[in-house]
Amino acid sequence: MNPHHRLTTGGIDRRRFLGLLGATGVVAGAGGLLAACGDAGTGPDTAGDPGTTPAAQLRVGYLPITDATPLLVAHAQGYYEDEGLSVPDPTLFRGWPDIAEAFQARQIDVMHVLMPLGVQLRFDQGVAGRIVAWNHTNGSALTVAPGIETVEDLAGTTVAIPFFYSIHNVALQILLRESGLRPVIDGDASAAERTVKLVVMPPPDMPPALAGGSIAGYIVADPFNAAAEVQEVGRILRFTGDLWRDHACCVVMVRDELVEDQPASVQSLVNAVVTAQAFARDNLTEVASILAEGYLPQPLPAIERALTYYDVEHYGPTGAIRHPEWGSRRIGFAPFPFPSYTEELVRRMQETEVAGDRTFLDELVPAEVHGELVEDRFVRAALEVVGTDTFGLPGDLTRTETIEV
Repeated sequence: MNPHHRLTTGGIDRRRFLGLLGATGVVAGAGGLLAACGDAGTGPDTAGDPGTTPAAQLRVGYLPITDATPLLVAHAQGYYEDEGLSVPDPTLFRGWPDIAEAFQARQIDVMHVLMPLGVQLRFDQGVAGRIVAWNHTNGSALTVAPGIETVEDLAGTTVAIPFFYSIHNVALQILLRESGLRPVIDGDASAAERTVKLVVMPPPDMPPALAGGSIAGYIVADPFNAAAEVQEVGRILRFTGDLWRDHACCVVMVRDELVEDQPASVQSLVNAVVTAQAFARDNLTEVASILAEGYLPQPLPAIERALTYYDVEHYGPTGAIRHPEWGSRRIGFAPFPFPSYTEELVRRMQETEVAGDRTFLDELVPAEVHGELVEDRFVRAALEVVGTDTFGLPGDLTRTETIEV
């Protein structure tokens, strides 16, 4: 099948499509699922059932980073409308606490969120939210001031992270430990004691802080790493996707009540996101232009570099890319949330220093978190239609995590 075929029943044999959906175990009426996948007709038994027809409107929130690409492209390209959803202009937030508060306050229905933050929201804050798909893979880097040549050079300096519950904090602390450095949250960093001060900072504030010398580096999603390159105020020391192969960073999270009471709406949402990811994979230059036209505040050169520039000849000698054999992209798009990743992520989070009470984190059983946090039946249904090969995913949807410093 054409990987850019939208997830509608047009062009797909109706009986085969029903069979595929039934095989996935998606719990919604067949008529409702067809509506969720773009079929306008529902049977008389389901036409008035809110569980089998898409909701009138879903409100989407995002941060100004390329990790939000699928949600934004789905809006720009009309994929939500194709699936029977009404989605107003997505709401931009500057920082992760802001978007999390808006989600909790029911000001938005869907958010792209750091997966570790999703763990904290559900298991610490008691927020009734479920992850229904990955938004992307990779897409982040450790960017440092021009005088920093190695991770060891960060001893005695301050490094900014977007949030303590982030893959960025996890990845940074893996790198620090391997270099014999220790992160500190309270107090100042000391070169003699080989410590690095961590500070939380909204992503838009990071490049100016680096340029002004108040921090020695930051680890965050693009296009803020690309922005430092374009502005010539910093250099990429390491891509996180070269440390943890094809890791997730941001995911799509919805409230439990949507999953339970509006499964057709969630299916429609995931269909649109998957369609947008398939489009983005092969149209990165066009996607950069889409994002620059009203969704992201950064200039087009930074956005385009963030989506497309991953030159081994440039980044290999500096050590920013150490595993070219992985065949990774600077940012990738694949929707399936692997259980192996959730388990390994929680295990790594338990080894990571964070601010505040971490009791909930230490009490988590890594192997049990995925089943409570993630609902993958919707993305499985979408992948039954477009095929796992569209995204280079293994046919059995299992993998082994690879982390190599």
